[in-house]
Amino acid sequence: MRHRILQDIKQDYYQQNYSNDGQRFIAWYLRNIHGLNTIEAKDCITDGANDKQIDAVYIDNQDSTIYIIQGKFYNCDEIDAEPLREVVSSWMQIKNLEHLQENANAKLVVKINEISRALEDDYEICFEFITTSKLTQQASADFEIFRKFISDNEDINASFVIVDDEMLQAKYDEALNKTNSYINYDFTIETDKCMQMELNGIKTILAAVQLKECVNIPGIKDGKLFRKNVRQSLGRSNKVNKGIARTIKNDSGDFFFYHNGITAICKSIEQNGTRLSVKDFNVVNGCQSLSTIFGCGETAKKSNGYILFKFYEIADSSKVDNITNSTNSQSAVKARDMRSNDKIVLSLKKTYEQTYTDGYLITKRGEIVDQTKFNMLHVNELTAMGKELIAWHSQRPNLSYGETRIFDTYFSQLFHKEYKAEDMQALKEMFDAIIKLWEPTNPMGLNEALLAMKAYAPYHQLYAISALANEVNKKVGKTPSPAKVYKQLSDAKMFEFVLEFTGNVLNVSFETANESSYEAGKVFVPQNWIKSKASVIAINSAIKNQLSSLKILPTSKETINNLSTCLTLTENDFADRYSAD
Repeated sequence: MRHRILQDIKQDYYQQNYSNDGQRFIAWYLRNIHGLNTIEAKDCITDGANDKQIDAVYIDNQDSTIYIIQGKFYNCDEIDAEPLREVVSSWMQIKNLEHLQENANAKLVVKINEISRALEDDYEICFEFITTSKLTQQASADFEIFRKFISDNEDINASFVIVDDEMLQAKYDEALNKTNSYINYDFTIETDKCMQMELNGIKTILAAVQLKECVNIPGIKDGKLFRKNVRQSLGRSNKVNKGIARTIKNDSGDFFFYHNGITAICKSIEQNGTRLSVKDFNVVNGCQSLSTIFGCGETAKKSNGYILFKFYEIADSSKVDNITNSTNSQSAVKARDMRSNDKIVLSLKKTYEQTYTDGYLITKRGEIVDQTKFNMLHVNELTAMGKELIAWHSQRPNLSYGETRIFDTYFSQLFHKEYKAEDMQALKEMFDAIIKLWEPTNPMGLNEALLAMKAYAPYHQLYAISALANEVNKKVGKTPSPAKVYKQLSDAKMFEFVLEFTGNVLNVSFETANESSYEAGKVFVPQNWIKSKASVIAINSAIKNQLSSLKILPTSKETINNLSTCLTLTENDFADRYSAD
């Protein structure tokens, strides 16, 4: 991996944007493992003088996780515990953000404000220590102490993950269908709680295994059992893992019914009475569960609980990788998933698909649309619709960054079964046109800090289109019909101009807020500004100023007249704003 990374970071992007290989390594990790684009990765880097042992901060709004990253790109094969102590140091400092900001570099100061805002929304913290070397035996022991120390502390909901050379390789190789080393083990089982069968030519054993037996499985502590997993244990402070630990302690008798089970791949499985022998054994789904059971070992040993194991005897490496990828791509059930079968959602789906007979409304995560059966221009998606609705109809694009509130707190305000399919489609087409412009080539000339927020800032531009229609029609507390606005702009061939206009409005709003903060001697935090009502107010003000500027320019009179004409709507084209405050 070290050689591959050295080759990769010779690319122009890494050489031109980062001053040393340490920073390039962090950027490589953000791009290749976390999947960020070039601009987003650069925005996360805080490494440099006064970085307070924090090399990068990445806030994943969809998973509500703050990643605090410390990296060491060494040419040596082994490293001791000293770099790990830097992670513990950063954890100690995170507990006092105000003190951490003192003498921190400019990029870290901004990220600390982002962290503070995210913690207010109950985000979890994951400390990631990444390195191309292996840990010495002593360092590995220290790591376990550090991880337990951080996980057991209740001041901050945090976990500590180490990505050494093997785990880095495992993460990188996941998409390359590489194999990993396995271990052997003899399970002690109860014959009346075990069933053997053959499914599609694969020997399969389903067994209810005692929790106390799980504590003895080798490879949990050092992570070797989970080399196929895309990540190691997140510690017992992780929200899901806390729930598992709580069940072990308080309700272990029903543990079997509350858990989906463990998926294990083996080269061979043999049952002989109460002994179940597995060879070349690897758990491809269940790392968090087994790690938590191991962490609650003393309690688990005294419990009467069971957990379901699914053992598959497979020699075909491609099939192993397919099972691994499928099981590891599953996610926790979220508020958005719970709404997929809601009566309102089903009604919207029916309305949309009856209106666009070649279309499809995706209401469940993971649905795959057959492109040979449907017109992809008429394939809409529920999560995207929710974010568009809150930006347009609630006039709160600052809440479009996360789906939890949309599908929990504000669901009844946003989703209405009588909502028109034409409006759903218009929102989709307008946003699709907007997002095409939010690319590294930057055709709208946006501030780079805005481009780094591509996951949620474009919804402010969608809002700006509705705000522009409101301003032209002198409406307050109302929202225009998306379908009517889009149709009239398209018919008049003014939509591209409006995209350019609203992009400029957002950029001016952002840079004005930045300058105002600087003049006032305050720290400007782009992500916090975009998530606040201040951004909405600034956009409204910028629209008025931009329109006034166009009106006094002789060369723009025809444009402003055309814009006013095509955005003039009737009273019936407006509805009351959906509340989301």
